[in-house]
Amino acid sequence: MEYKIIRLTDRPEIKDRAAQWFHEKWGIPLAAYLESMEESLTGENLVPQWYVAVEDDRIIGGMGVIENDFHDRKDLAPNVCAVYTEEDRRGMGVAGALLNYVCADMKERGVDILYLLTDHDSFYERYGWEFFCMVQGDGEAEMSRMYVHRA
Repeated sequence: MEYKIIRLTDRPEIKDRAAQWFHEKWGIPLAAYLESMEESLTGENLVPQWYVAVEDDRIIGGMGVIENDFHDRKDLAPNVCAVYTEEDRRGMGVAGALLNYVCADMKERGVDILYLLTDHDSFYERYGWEFFCMVQGDGEAEMSRMYVHRA
């Protein structure tokens, strides 16, 4: 399997397709993704940023970096969000490659610490993330795990 990781700011022409893909995976309104992606393309701020893994013109994975991924700890920012790999491409290292790429890209831009909200309890450790604390997700009854990655 050969794929490439694309930073949206390097390929703005895929914005609409990427926004639609994330919308279909997470059910967040399409307009929210488009707005965030438009903001990333202005280049005015380090965050947000969006990334996709593409195999033969098919998006097989993606994630973003936003200020807050819908939780009560606004001080823990920025957050990696919307981490997703297509089911038929899971277990092949796509998410790990994306995580490594995003961490390196953000470090190059001067962001040394990233946070990630998840219910998974072992996946992210493989890629250098450490459990940090429990946080309350917006509208969630249960607490969720917050991870940190320090470059």
